[in-house]
Amino acid sequence: MVATTLPTATSNRLVDQAAQSADQAIRSTQRVTNQAFDSLASGVQDMRHETAPMLNRAAEQASTMAHRGLDVIREGSHRVGESVRHGSDSTVNYIKEEPVKAVLIAAGAGAALMALVYLLSRSRAHS
Repeated sequence: MVATTLPTATSNRLVDQAAQSADQAIRSTQRVTNQAFDSLASGVQDMRHETAPMLNRAAEQASTMAHRGLDVIREGSHRVGESVRHGSDSTVNYIKEEPVKAVLIAAGAGAALMALVYLLSRSRAHS
């Protein structure tokens, strides 16, 4: 009977050693995996901290550029308004100073416009 228990004891010991080795390999893999995840999380956190100020600066610059664009548009609109008012004032003054010439110019412009409309409508009718 001693002969049959010896191989069984040896095989049980080998099985136990194999189980311990497998258990150690699993723990080691878990430890390495946890370290890798911790390192990755730390890297993402660092990246977030580094990029946040850049994104804030970019947003501020975009806002500043938008405000500058609006200011330019307002200024241009103001200039156009001033030009229109000046042109209107000049026209009114010319009409007051030269009423006959103003009426003749208006009649000539009207006649030229009517001739242009006539020519355009005629060319469309033949198309």
